[in-house]
Amino acid sequence: MTILMETTPYKACLFDLDGTLVDTLFSIAHFGNGALESFGLPAIAPAAYKRLVGNGADVLIQRMLETVGARLRPEDVKALRAAYDRRYEADPLALAGPYPGLPDVLARLHERGVLLGVLSNKPDNMTQYIAHAFYGKVLSQVRGQREGSPKKPDPAVPLEMAAAWGLSPGEILYIGDSGVDMETGKNAGMDACGVLWGFRDEEELRRCGAVYLAGDPAQLEQAALGKGRKA
Repeated sequence: MTILMETTPYKACLFDLDGTLVDTLFSIAHFGNGALESFGLPAIAPAAYKRLVGNGADVLIQRMLETVGARLRPEDVKALRAAYDRRYEADPLALAGPYPGLPDVLARLHERGVLLGVLSNKPDNMTQYIAHAFYGKVLSQVRGQREGSPKKPDPAVPLEMAAAWGLSPGEILYIGDSGVDMETGKNAGMDACGVLWGFRDEEELRRCGAVYLAGDPAQLEQAALGKGRKA
């Protein structure tokens, strides 16, 4: 049963990118499989990439190799990562797009004065490009994985972003589609909302600390206003 909670709306929302704001599954699969095939390795079914992503590009490459049962020398693993990056950077919007309804939800939240940002484990250059291409008009902060900065679920970067907004963690809702995202919110002292249209399932989101669950953009908007479906 859905329960509406009458609480104070959050002052900011911090979003994951892949599987949350932007459907990049076929994009990642396209570039990942292109890199694998350039090394004479078999392609992976796009649906399988749902379980491979979420912890950054280096981990993605490791999981891709495990999936196809290949063992490469360290220098070849680096070369495979470079091949993936080259393909992605050449056409970062290929086969990608915002999930239906989300641009309107973010626009309404922005109009209400809710601050909006993106934090992803995707490399920073690609995170910046994709987030700004689809949502740039409403975003005040965007961070991807940068050298020297810890990846999610470490709370360091979300706390830096909270400080840049001048907000306490409890005033921010962290929104994502994976257990890593739920743990990121929990570790940073932020409530976490798990979206059910992304790459991972409801059980993982609940197990990893989701406070809210959103089955569609309307439910996400309610969560951002403090009235969402409790997990």
